[in-house]
Amino acid sequence: MKKYLILAAVCLAAVISFKGTLIKTNPPRRLEILFLGHTANHHLSEKLAEVVQQSFFKDGINITYTNNPDDLNEANLSKYDGLMLYANYDTISASQEKALLSFVKNGKGFIPIHCASFCFRNSDEYVKMVGGQFSTHKTDTFTTVIVDKKHPIMKGISPFNTWDETYVHTKINKAIHVLTERVEGDHHEPYTWTNNYGKGRIFYTAYGHDEHTWKNPMFLKLLENGTIWAVGKKAEKDLDKLSKPAPDYTAADIPNYENRNPAPKLQEPLSPAQSQLLTQVPVGFKMELFAAEPDIEKPIAMAWDERGRLWILETIDYPNTVIDNPEEGHDRIKICEDTNGDGKADKFTIFADKLNIPTSIVFANGGVIVAQAPDFIFLKDTNGDDKADVRVKLISGWGKFDTHAGPSNLHYGFDNKIWGTVGYSGFKGDVGGEHFDFSQAAYRFTPDGKHLEHMGATSNNTWGLGFSENNDVFISTANNSHSDYLGMPLSYINKIGLPPMTSVLKIDGHYNMHVVTKNLRQVDVHDGFTAAAGHNLYTARNFPQEYWNRIAFVNEPTGRVVHRAILEPDGSGFKEKDGWNFLASADEWLAPVQSEVGPDGALWVADWYNFIIQHNPTPRGFENGKGNAYINPLRDRTHGRIYRIIYDNAKPSAIKALDKNNPDQLVAALQSDNMFWRMTAQRLIVEGGYKQLVPKLYTLIQNRDIDAIGINAPAIHALWTLKGLGLLGGSDQQAIGVAEGALRHPSAGVRKAAAQVLPLTNQSMVAIQNAGLLNDVNLNTRLAAILTIADMPQSDAMGTTLQAMQKVPQNMNDYWISKALQAAIATHVKGAAEEIKDANMAANGRPRVSNAKPDQIVKINVVQNAMKFDTKAFTVKAGSLVEIDFANPDFMQHNFLILQKGSLEKVGSAADKLAQDPKGLEQSYIPKMPEVLWSTKLIDPQGKTILKFRVPADAGDYPFICSFPGHWRIMNGLMHVVK
Repeated sequence: MKKYLILAAVCLAAVISFKGTLIKTNPPRRLEILFLGHTANHHLSEKLAEVVQQSFFKDGINITYTNNPDDLNEANLSKYDGLMLYANYDTISASQEKALLSFVKNGKGFIPIHCASFCFRNSDEYVKMVGGQFSTHKTDTFTTVIVDKKHPIMKGISPFNTWDETYVHTKINKAIHVLTERVEGDHHEPYTWTNNYGKGRIFYTAYGHDEHTWKNPMFLKLLENGTIWAVGKKAEKDLDKLSKPAPDYTAADIPNYENRNPAPKLQEPLSPAQSQLLTQVPVGFKMELFAAEPDIEKPIAMAWDERGRLWILETIDYPNTVIDNPEEGHDRIKICEDTNGDGKADKFTIFADKLNIPTSIVFANGGVIVAQAPDFIFLKDTNGDDKADVRVKLISGWGKFDTHAGPSNLHYGFDNKIWGTVGYSGFKGDVGGEHFDFSQAAYRFTPDGKHLEHMGATSNNTWGLGFSENNDVFISTANNSHSDYLGMPLSYINKIGLPPMTSVLKIDGHYNMHVVTKNLRQVDVHDGFTAAAGHNLYTARNFPQEYWNRIAFVNEPTGRVVHRAILEPDGSGFKEKDGWNFLASADEWLAPVQSEVGPDGALWVADWYNFIIQHNPTPRGFENGKGNAYINPLRDRTHGRIYRIIYDNAKPSAIKALDKNNPDQLVAALQSDNMFWRMTAQRLIVEGGYKQLVPKLYTLIQNRDIDAIGINAPAIHALWTLKGLGLLGGSDQQAIGVAEGALRHPSAGVRKAAAQVLPLTNQSMVAIQNAGLLNDVNLNTRLAAILTIADMPQSDAMGTTLQAMQKVPQNMNDYWISKALQAAIATHVKGAAEEIKDANMAANGRPRVSNAKPDQIVKINVVQNAMKFDTKAFTVKAGSLVEIDFANPDFMQHNFLILQKGSLEKVGSAADKLAQDPKGLEQSYIPKMPEVLWSTKLIDPQGKTILKFRVPADAGDYPFICSFPGHWRIMNGLMHVVK
């Protein structure tokens, strides 16, 4: 009998085991909530979304924000567990209504908040689903009356008191289940309720007009409970199974720039797996680890070779271990390879060591060029062992007194030159017999290091540079300028006497970062972009079309985010729109410093992984080191990660590697849908001098196809490859003829490239004009044509044409074209150059000051690299005439304001708000208010100005400040007025 019992037990276990293999269990996961807001100033949906995501994130709930109602479509909604709505939309289209109702009916959650009950009033079914419609309101402070304490949503909820709008509803659905009421006398108004619609659940609350309620902990708890309930039991169970890291915090000596109370604490570091659990990427994407410590450490920059292998710069010397002999440094270049195709690096080779704070790397001439102030060095492996045996200095003169202000972002450009940026450490030296002295700039140089060109001046420390597929140049800088456009190289700006920073235009359309942690530590531009780094566009085709050549990735390590900057045409230039984030983390160590499209079409992210990001100014109680960064033992030396962010529907790359000795393979790679492979192939063809490929290049250029976004990328690269092979110098008429033919290409980017690569001759000038590029419908292409004409031999006829173009409103109303026409007229209209230059210099010169002799002269300077004035106080006599001689030797712009007595906080707060105004920079961040008595505009680095005024008759202490957002808290002093 026992034998049979054992046999039966074995059989039963086998059946259970077999059945278990057929039952699919959902893996633990975060909830995905789509938050639909709007762009209106009433009911600030963006602000509420930020509050919600910071409150919910560590509990495993992702918030994806949008203000586009067209995101209410079946394909998009299917990615989410629930929809949160806080907006004022009067109507909903038939397709949007169908998608929304189907979404909820089929079992997903709907969380309408406050004004959502007055949305989509043309849909009776929507109103029925919500459970009621807003009718009227006043405002008042009132206390929650809980009706159903036993409902799961009300777990942990106690009555709370808040000021809010006192909603009264109409069209109340009898099927709703009321959770809370607002009681006013004998009236009991349903205020929070649930409803069911098909298989879906609805949670509604009338609370939430503004931050009076949003920041109430009990309201946030109610909203979170309601959200989790609404998404249904299945999604809730998946969330419950999710591991939610809760790192330990300890007291430590941490700079508290923002005077937070309580002061910040030190979070313990997390493993890569734990860190990823606290990191959000868009729905439909996954984040995969490629390499981490101990295999790599402190990756500050990365690049890929033609074999698709990742090369990283590791620097444990950063920021303060500055060594006089760089070859005694501890830093290195490491090659990271995935040899078995599992998506993770398993082979690590040190290509070069004994480096000291290298900051960027780019491939050229069979080796790599590395930025390592004070030098750019060329490293090459000549025997194939993947170790550098050649080390040559190319360019010397890069400043190294501040290690976070040196050269960075080296990229191989369309023009076959190396482009880069530099911060306020700048460059001072001789290259090719020419002397240079600049800082905070974009530049380019030939790969042999023999020619250098200063391309554009920026306003702040600059750590970001990227190209579009049409060869537009974008920049990111620190301190509230995370997206800039380099519209005109500096040579044209200098030609017509405009200020150097006119070459680069701030185009960002918003201030805020959208972080998922409240624990920020920022020096200035609080809650905004104070350390923007990188500006690389999505230039492949593996992500959805909305990304293609349109979304740039800007890293902000102080916010632990990779921002999505949406770039849209704006005349001949561009404007940036807020695309929220591509990556956001609540791990206070995660620090993205570079994000770039890799050979596989995924976005690769270099994670510096460090709790301490800030460099300077030096906080109280700390000292600066040799790298001009404050010394802090908490700076990490051992961690570092590289991630790939992959789209779920991405296709494998058609190219895995290129052979520089296979010309036919290289020309075929010019047709890749990934700009990495096209640019790499272009470089290798030019470096190899493969002129035998010219017929195939002609074929690519003459192909008139365009892709879904109007680009023919192979033709653009083929044109620049011809240029790099030296075939467009003027003697090869066949090559010139092919390029001239491209002036009529249906793709605006190809027409632009054709204008830029043609030789600077009268023949080319005629070809550009005859092709109609001076009136091109694409203003960006028109701009390129005008600038090319500005470099061509003088022509009276062209001068007449250009002057006529100035009478066209479309040209003169365009920021860049109006300036480009001046540059071209300065070339082609005799005698115009000096006149234009004088007029521009007069218009942008010193403000006029009284000729009267001042009673007192006060000299005030900015302290370089310290964000301070050198004068804390000065005394003047009431009613006297005073002259302030203000000089700015610092690395960034500053101004000088004298304020009414007792108005420091009021004016400072108003100045901070200007940071969020796209026009704030235009008014030099000077609030328009009577408390500002006298002021200067923002003064550029190394600039100076005079402020002359009559001292008030009333004695007392008058504050003076720099009103750049956030600076006024540190850069302030007092003007003592005495009788």
